[in-house]
Formats: sequence, structure tokens, C-alpha cells
Amino acid sequence: MKVKTSITLSSDVLASVDKLVRDGESRSGVIEGALREFFSERRRARSYGKDLAILNRHADRLNAEAADFLRYQAPWPEE
Repeated sequence: MKVKTSITLSSDVLASVDKLVRDGESRSGVIEGALREFFSERRRARSYGKDLAILNRHADRLNAEAADFLRYQAPWPEE
């Protein structure tokens, strides 16, 4: 369901919106699409931040495991 609202934008932002409007599209559609992208990116960034925090909490153990694993690898052939 769409809800009508009113916002105030600076003239340069509105001019940029108008440059993105295609035939059959509206300013509202462009602004709604931009907001959806913005919200999606914010969710993704928050998720990545949580993942990074988990990795950082376990970094010492993970690095030790990787170092142990690498000790069993055959040496890289010399050219």
C-alpha cells in the first residue's frame, strides 16, 4: 500500500532526481528506489559488521588453526 507524503528537497537534489526519471516513471518511483537501495545497503553493512566482530573475536584461534594446517602443506615448487 502506498501512502502519500510530502518532503522538502534542495533544488540540486531534485534536479538530480529529475535526471534519473525515465519515460513512464515518476520522481516518487526514483526516490522510492533510492531509499530501498539505501536501506538494503544499511542492512548489509550491519550484517557485515556483525560478521566481522565474530571473526575478530575468534581471530587468534582461527589464525592458529590456519598456521597449523599450513605446516602440513607441501612446499611450493621452485621455478
